[in-house]
Amino acid sequence: MKYEQLAKDILLNVGGKENVSSVVHCITRLRFKLKDESKANTEVLKNMNDVVTVMKSGGQYQVVIGNHVPDVYQAVLEVSGLQAQAPVDEGEKQKASFIDIISSIFTPVLGVLAATGMIKGINALFIAMGWLESTSGTYQILNAIGDSLFYFFPIFLGYTAIKKFGGSPFIGMAIGGSLVYPTLSGLTAGEPLYTLFAGTMFESPIYITFLGVPVILMSYASSVIPVILSAYFAARVEKRLRKVIPDVVKTFIVPMLTLLIVVPLTFIVIGPISTWAGSLLGQGTLFIYNLSPIIAGIFVGGLWQLLVIFGLHWGLVPIAINNITTMGQDPVLATTMAASFAQIGAVLAVYLKTKQQKVKTLSIPAFISGIFGVTEPAIYGVTLPLKKPFIISCIGAAIGGGIIGAAGTKLYMVGGMGVFSVPSFISPTDGITFGLWGALISFVVAFGLGFVLTYLFGMGKAKNVATEIAQNEAAATTSTVAGEEITSPLKGEVKILSNIKDEAFASGALGEGVAIEPTEGKLFAPASGTVTALFPTNHAIGIKTDQGAEILIHIGMDTVKLGGKHFSAHTSQGARVEKGQLLIEFDIKQIKAAGLPVTTPIVVTNYKDFQLQQTSEKQINFNDHLFNLSAK
Repeated sequence: MKYEQLAKDILLNVGGKENVSSVVHCITRLRFKLKDESKANTEVLKNMNDVVTVMKSGGQYQVVIGNHVPDVYQAVLEVSGLQAQAPVDEGEKQKASFIDIISSIFTPVLGVLAATGMIKGINALFIAMGWLESTSGTYQILNAIGDSLFYFFPIFLGYTAIKKFGGSPFIGMAIGGSLVYPTLSGLTAGEPLYTLFAGTMFESPIYITFLGVPVILMSYASSVIPVILSAYFAARVEKRLRKVIPDVVKTFIVPMLTLLIVVPLTFIVIGPISTWAGSLLGQGTLFIYNLSPIIAGIFVGGLWQLLVIFGLHWGLVPIAINNITTMGQDPVLATTMAASFAQIGAVLAVYLKTKQQKVKTLSIPAFISGIFGVTEPAIYGVTLPLKKPFIISCIGAAIGGGIIGAAGTKLYMVGGMGVFSVPSFISPTDGITFGLWGALISFVVAFGLGFVLTYLFGMGKAKNVATEIAQNEAAATTSTVAGEEITSPLKGEVKILSNIKDEAFASGALGEGVAIEPTEGKLFAPASGTVTALFPTNHAIGIKTDQGAEILIHIGMDTVKLGGKHFSAHTSQGARVEKGQLLIEFDIKQIKAAGLPVTTPIVVTNYKDFQLQQTSEKQINFNDHLFNLSAK
């Protein structure tokens, strides 16, 4: 632990662990709630090397650290045994994109889903090779392991989905459990009472009613969409019930009423409609794929690694799972499986061609992890910094995807990536088909193209890979002599930084810059670069510009207390932004109504590397000149 001693010193001088009621952090400081502030040694803390200053505000004892406060916070938790606490009000949830929602729901179960899928695929391989009989106990137990998560998927997704939407996880699990309750599934074996929508694609036999209302019984085992929608609705119902149910009975009355409302509604309305929608979605993707499987394979396979970089691949994952649920197979996600082999082919070529030991050292673990489908080390450590090898790997992945499309290869389960994906191509009913051989051929071709094209054309003729890596690293970490113009991210009145009511910023300890009293609640990118920090409450953002300047913008004073309320982000941490791009919107009127100032410091935290010349204007508009930076 790099900050272990610092964490121990901070804890000692805030009066010890016993004096801490809670601790959270914002983008620059640790925020303690102390039982007795008089026990804290403020002057000692201020004089510590890694502490910028100490402030007391709003009942919080604030130890200002700087940009690396998340690491110090984790160290404080480790050495103290205190529990991590979200710095936002749990009652106020952030706006989230569709990709963020899907990622949050599926990520926690993805590892186990891949593991059970591989076990199921290996079991199918054993049957296809004649090593096991489907009636043997070994097969049955392995099949139970392989089916365990996927069959009861609604229970697992009920937990993760309702947690994402702000509800109680066990209520989500109970909803999922209701959907796969075996007795209800068994009712469809008898004669129906009558049939709804007869003669249409939605024809549904009715076996039971609920309070006289017909219930369309669907098979919800392995389903995805019904439980996610039900969890979303349940979280809203639960939240409203908690506001009106007395505390003395809230513990059991709220879950009871939530389940009584949501579960019947799911069986009667949400479940059937979402199941039909899922079937239409599956048929729609299959229709597009069937227009030209080869073109679909080239397109999806070639773009897959770009989708992964931007996190957009999560849009395809639930579609694939839905297709496997409704049709027993998915051809779309199958076209992406050659991408990891194209990537490791390019990495191997870089390893053999480069003379730089650092690149060789990076390439070995990147190659090994890529064999098993984990390509992030290869992408971010080797091919993407060199640019050409990454482009070549995308070309190899596109050709491999086209071969997979031409072979009609399909995934029959969600398994692993890389070599671990092979069992996923084995049909549980038909065994080994040409689709498996098509996948294996695509792996070889993608690997070969990635290797050969990178070795011949991926390094550049005028300079070797060591030079190119060094130049790319230099461009990302240093400033140019010509300097850089930073434009105003806000519209409003320019203020001298030392005059604002925040000691950490006013003293210049967090960086040099200016403050703006905004008159419009929009914040734009002051320069092109990368978002290095976006606090969960969206009140503060850090940007590293293309020329190496590290800019910190903190909207208002103590606005972390709002828990994200009145703030809306239009970017994310790690995202690429362009000068003038809208990053955050905030409600000035509501923030002031909460008793908090909106004065916004804009500072260069690595100011020691630059000379800063700021504007002399008192009123400034969006994207107006704010200050110039030039290298010292």
